[in-house]
Amino acid sequence: MRQILDLHIHSRYSRACSPKLYLKEIEESCVKKGVDIIATGDFTFPAWLKEIKENLQEIKNGSGLYKIKGSNSNVKFILSTELSLIYKEGEKVRRVHLMVQAPNIKAVEELNKYLDKHFNINSDGRPILGMKAPELVKLCLKIHPQFLIYPAHIWTPWFSVLGSKSGFNSLEECFKEEVENIYAYETGLSSDPEMNWRVSELDNLTCLSNSDAHSLKNIGREANIFDLEEISYKEIYRVIKDRNLKSLQGTIEFYPQEGMYYFDGHRDCKFSCSPKETKRLNNICPVCKKPLVIGVLNRVNQLADRKDNFKLKSASPFYHLIELDKIICQVLNIKNRESKMVKKEYQYLLNNFGSELDILLNIELKKLKDKVNPKIIEAIKRVRQENLLIKPGYDGSYGEINIFKKDELSSIK
Repeated sequence: MRQILDLHIHSRYSRACSPKLYLKEIEESCVKKGVDIIATGDFTFPAWLKEIKENLQEIKNGSGLYKIKGSNSNVKFILSTELSLIYKEGEKVRRVHLMVQAPNIKAVEELNKYLDKHFNINSDGRPILGMKAPELVKLCLKIHPQFLIYPAHIWTPWFSVLGSKSGFNSLEECFKEEVENIYAYETGLSSDPEMNWRVSELDNLTCLSNSDAHSLKNIGREANIFDLEEISYKEIYRVIKDRNLKSLQGTIEFYPQEGMYYFDGHRDCKFSCSPKETKRLNNICPVCKKPLVIGVLNRVNQLADRKDNFKLKSASPFYHLIELDKIICQVLNIKNRESKMVKKEYQYLLNNFGSELDILLNIELKKLKDKVNPKIIEAIKRVRQENLLIKPGYDGSYGEINIFKKDELSSIK
């Protein structure tokens, strides 16, 4: 059965996250977006786990997937959290974010019991743990052999396994003897599968893309398309562990240039540049004369053992998208995604043509003719064709994507 999975979001208990991130609201957003299986996020936070236990029930005994009690929705929840590990190794402070998916509530409770004894898991939905990556892997697998642990946003500079600021130069350097128990990695918003194909170490791992949503509107901005033989945690685990290409139907991707760490630069200096320009500048910002923050594209170049545009033969397809409300904003020339006019147009499209992801990925555009603003139809077409103007993001600043050239909209009828 074809399912769209977003395995990484947060709750309202995580820092810098929307106060609207309740389970019911998450479910409602998944229905609009077209996401079938969604992460709970933040299961180490006691108050959030309490809500999970009170409001969710297994869809089937032993399935490891959950739904809201009494709901008629087909949205399922998978137990998931992001953990921040900060520790010193090799004379360098490492800041590594890891994704953890759990097979059931009992396993979560046992993990939380251990973590609560040794760390402060009440401080944030994404707690900071002073333990090394191999130790976390060992701990999880001792509790249950089907915990899934893998790098979150693997390339981002500050908090990732291969990040330029505090990461490692290989997965083996990070996970050591436990590297054999790492079955996947998450691309993050600033990289896509094609960029990761340049690093042969990642070939045998499952490439996952998740939204890392801090708000309802960002759910599903990156996601995974699986063809599951059964709807269960065990089946998801099997597909990821075995890198089953028959079941891995593809990933839904941000345009990586739109991600906030694609290029090198300094946000405070309002300066960004390509890796080639960074080399010419000897890694020094021309504004403040301090070292530049090396972004994802440059970091991939540093660790790649293959040329640019390398095509991995044994890989799933991927699809670059722009969220539907962002497309509507550009057509209506409105910057605020929360605008009433934007919301009205967005809801009209959903009411008449299905979920957001189905509209963006699958619907025949001729079916929209005479029923939808022709500029929206043209915009969806251009996004699918990757016919866009993009100013890359850098150092915590999102990139800018323009679907239309200046003054071009008025000529589209």
